[in-house]
Formats: sequence, C-alpha cells, structure tokens
Amino acid sequence: MLTIGDQFPSFNLKAVTQNDHSEGFPSVNEQDQSGKWKVFFFWPKDFTFICPTELISFGDLYSEFQKRNAQIYGCSTDSDYVHLAWRNSHPGLANLPYPMLSDIKRELSESLGILHPSEGVCLRATYIVDPEGKIRHVSVNDLSVGRNTDETLRILDGLQSEELCGCNWKPGQAHIKAA
Repeated sequence: MLTIGDQFPSFNLKAVTQNDHSEGFPSVNEQDQSGKWKVFFFWPKDFTFICPTELISFGDLYSEFQKRNAQIYGCSTDSDYVHLAWRNSHPGLANLPYPMLSDIKRELSESLGILHPSEGVCLRATYIVDPEGKIRHVSVNDLSVGRNTDETLRILDGLQSEELCGCNWKPGQAHIKAA
C-alpha cells in the first residue's frame, strides 16, 4: 500500500459531477486542480448502507475543505453509470459538490494497494495529498466501519499548519513547541 511520502499515482478516470450525462462524463486526472491539496476517499460499493453516510458527510463539509484550498474526490470501482444511477436514486447524493470518480478498471485502487483481498472492492481508504502530489496522510478502515470526516478535516488543518499538533489538537489551540 502506498503511504506517507509516496507520490500519489497518475490516473485518468471518468467523473460524475451532475445528475445527467447530457454533457458526458468528464475525465479527471492527477494534474487537475493543480496547486491545491486533494482529499481522495474510496468506498466499497454504490447502493450500500455505510457508503452514502460518508459521501453525504464529505458533501456537508465541502465548503470547509474549499476554504482550506482542498479539493475532494470520492472514488469506487463502480462505473460512471452506476454512480449516476445511485446519485439520482438517493436524495442525499443528488447535490454532491465534488466528483464521484469511477475506477472500474481498478487501476488507481491497485496502484494504491487498497483493494480488499477477497471482495475485490476498495477498502475505506482516505488520502490527503499536498499540492506537490505527495501523500501526507493515509487512513484505511475495514468494510464495516465508516470514517470520520471531521477528523479528516482536522488532519488537513494540522498538516497545513506545518506545526507540531498534539493528540486531539484542534484549530485555534496551541501547537507543541519543541524544546
């Protein structure tokens, strides 16, 4: 599995960014949103139970990530058409403000090393990538446990502070001073 300090892999994936495909599905690659921090989160399958809670939560915090010059990308191994159908059938997903990426060939997921060994779907992986494309944070949950999006935002704040951030540190609190 790729980890802290590794370069995030190159990719070129179809994205769902709206509720119809009249304009097609745009392609997204690692060079898009150049100069921004990027948060990639992966989920196992569309039309499941834990996954929409995560997608909705990232959508709810989208403006907070934007304030921090960070672009969110959600991704699974489902196709762009499955993403679109799910988005249109689930009221909480209808207005997601970030792209849903389709890694149907599993190229990005395999490059990252986050495919479940027997299920062949993505683990619940989250990557925070700095503007130079370097991985600065990785967390991976088993299929049965959703991630904490507030914690992802807190970690981004800590990374961007470039200071020493103690356990449970929050923005506005003092940083640790090295002696």
